[in-house]
Amino acid sequence: MTHMTAFMDKHFRHFNARETRDAARAYKHLLSEGGQMFVAIAGAMSTAELGISLSEMIRRDKVHGICCTAANLEEEIFNLFAHDEYVMVPNYRDLSPDDERELLDRKLNRVTDTCIPESVMLETEGILIDLWSEAASRKEPKFPYEFIYALLDRKELREHYRIPPEHCWVLAAKEKSLPIFTPGFEDSTLGSMFCSEVARGRVEGHHAIRYGTEQLSTLGDWYVERTEKHIPVGFFQIGGGIAGDFSISAVPMLIQDYKKDVPYWAYFAQISDSTTSYGSYSGAVPNEKITWAKVDVDTPKFMINSDASIVAPLIFAYVLGE
Repeated sequence: MTHMTAFMDKHFRHFNARETRDAARAYKHLLSEGGQMFVAIAGAMSTAELGISLSEMIRRDKVHGICCTAANLEEEIFNLFAHDEYVMVPNYRDLSPDDERELLDRKLNRVTDTCIPESVMLETEGILIDLWSEAASRKEPKFPYEFIYALLDRKELREHYRIPPEHCWVLAAKEKSLPIFTPGFEDSTLGSMFCSEVARGRVEGHHAIRYGTEQLSTLGDWYVERTEKHIPVGFFQIGGGIAGDFSISAVPMLIQDYKKDVPYWAYFAQISDSTTSYGSYSGAVPNEKITWAKVDVDTPKFMINSDASIVAPLIFAYVLGE
């Protein structure tokens, strides 16, 4: 038995610890039975460098599809190219409004204890403008992740990596040809920049980006392709919000609207620090999803109320057998 597995099996026996261990065990069991796992990523997990553990999960075929906020997609790239320029603010809880303004004046955008330099956002935009413009002029729209994959195809950029490439989850996803669904692309730095370029006329129209409904339809096709081969698909959710709610809704869309006979998600786990409530999606207990045709009565279901930057790497380590 490996060190992390042995540690969690010995010590994680009650409350959130037990829930964490059981979620990890059920994750491994699903994969051992020939299943696949879809992962939804919200919060600032890329800036939290979740890629160090998530990328290994992807490379070792423990993750088979991803939905994330557009911020997580872009911030993984920002981290890849500018990690050494990031500024840490360990005492972020003590910052005054004037301190925050000083960070803005230094062109540093804060994410909890980490400041992302504005310069890398502009540099990334500079490369993507050409890709966006080409897609618009050719009337060949792409999903946001496809533009990022095209950016990463540029060999001349590899010398500018500032983290080990094996720590970048988007690079790992590209190597495995995984789809990355990003609902609400406009709610991101690059989404704002894209709109600005359309307004300036440097990108001839919004049609360069494939629409959100196309993403849902494509995700539905992805799910059907697997379940028609009798591959059970689980749903592992980090945080809440649009990344989780959009992607998990592919199943009720197929069942209730398309009238397609597909199975429910075969596993569900969520890591969230939201207070349990029935008024918010992030805080809803898993059983509520039964009423929305997302999971079934006997679906393995787990709700871990904790910090995802702590819990997710533990679960990944357990699944990997570390």
